[in-house]
Amino acid sequence: MFTHICVSAQDLDASKKFYDAALGALGIASIGQVNERTCVYATPTGKLLVMKPADGNPATHSNGGTLGFQAADKAAVDAFHAAGLANGGSDEGAPGNRAGAPGNPYGAYLRDPVGNKICAFAPPEA
Repeated sequence: MFTHICVSAQDLDASKKFYDAALGALGIASIGQVNERTCVYATPTGKLLVMKPADGNPATHSNGGTLGFQAADKAAVDAFHAAGLANGGSDEGAPGNRAGAPGNPYGAYLRDPVGNKICAFAPPEA
């Protein structure tokens, strides 16, 4: 459905450190910093751009917005959460089953250095 999603970064180095760690735990690698304000992460199904705002205004997070990433299994969710916390992120929901979500899936939530909310969920059978 999506070709790409963009999230803002105030300090691109701090955000890159966070996303390298958290997404790296899910097997998603950076394809590099494409210019002075943008770093890109890619899979065969889409791209995440972490970037300083083009208008020069301060970066902010989306209130209510969440980016969800697929994890291979519960261990990958746990690694994602731990790596994000160790690299400048903050906890927005520790790893565990989400009883309020259909199917009681296993997932975890983080906030990046700017405050963007991201999560990782394992397939129910994993």
